[in-house]
Amino acid sequence: MSIEVTSISKNYGNQKALDNISFSIQKGEIVGFLGPNGAGKSTLMKILTTFITSDSGKASVNGFDVSTSQKEVQKSVGYLPEHNPLYLDLYVREYLAFNADVYKVAKSRIDEVIQMTGLTPESHKKIGQLSKGYRQRVGLATALLHNPDVLILDEPTTGLDPNQLVEIRELIKNIGKDKTVFLSTHIMQEVEAICDRVIIINQGKLVTDKKISNLKNENEQVIEVEFDYKVEEQLLKTLPNLSSIVNTHDMIWELTFSTSKDMRPAIFDFAHDNGLKTLQLNLKNKNLEAIFRDATRN
Repeated sequence: MSIEVTSISKNYGNQKALDNISFSIQKGEIVGFLGPNGAGKSTLMKILTTFITSDSGKASVNGFDVSTSQKEVQKSVGYLPEHNPLYLDLYVREYLAFNADVYKVAKSRIDEVIQMTGLTPESHKKIGQLSKGYRQRVGLATALLHNPDVLILDEPTTGLDPNQLVEIRELIKNIGKDKTVFLSTHIMQEVEAICDRVIIINQGKLVTDKKISNLKNENEQVIEVEFDYKVEEQLLKTLPNLSSIVNTHDMIWELTFSTSKDMRPAIFDFAHDNGLKTLQLNLKNKNLEAIFRDATRN
């Protein structure tokens, strides 16, 4: 496993930041880490990167225990904290050269990470002259300098405009082809776009751990159907297990059923029995934002 967390707890005085958290992440996974403000996301990331220690439980990165093998963990991890610490008076290459010395890696690696993170057109500038998007790229380039197997990114797209967000998202997705990526964010679309899996914590407890492809409630399904003729809502209510109806556009309906049974055959039979044709019939996953709200509702 790239990351293994077993019964991790952490208290700040009387406040329990993490409460018996356990999960594992396999090599090559891109995992989104979600939770409300104060849920404990940054605390767990700081434990995994050896910045702080847990009160109980165990964690390992790349097979190295975060409590007893800190140097090996640090060599295995590229970390971009929420508040990207940069020396604004240094030039991009100067800053990366400084960090290359810290990591004791060849200077040739600087050109590699500059190209990898799309910094080439701005690499001659001082960091203080860069946009927020390019400063985030400098942070990512620094995290990649020592070619770590695991990337831990805390809010990597905070404060970016839509264009910058797309660029950084694509960059992270490409990096994830070769490395394990564990990232926290408040942007649900980001998780759905680039992650294989989502872990949600609330008040220090793990409340959801699912693959993105399996997000929908097993006992609930949303089906989008388009008929060739206008249908009265009262008629649709005759469908079994129906819990809600939304007319999204003209002859397109979004039907929610409270059952694990696939209701598409029932909708097809309904259309046939009422002299209708189905122009489209799609099973939709429940929106991640709705799942997040359900999981973190106190």
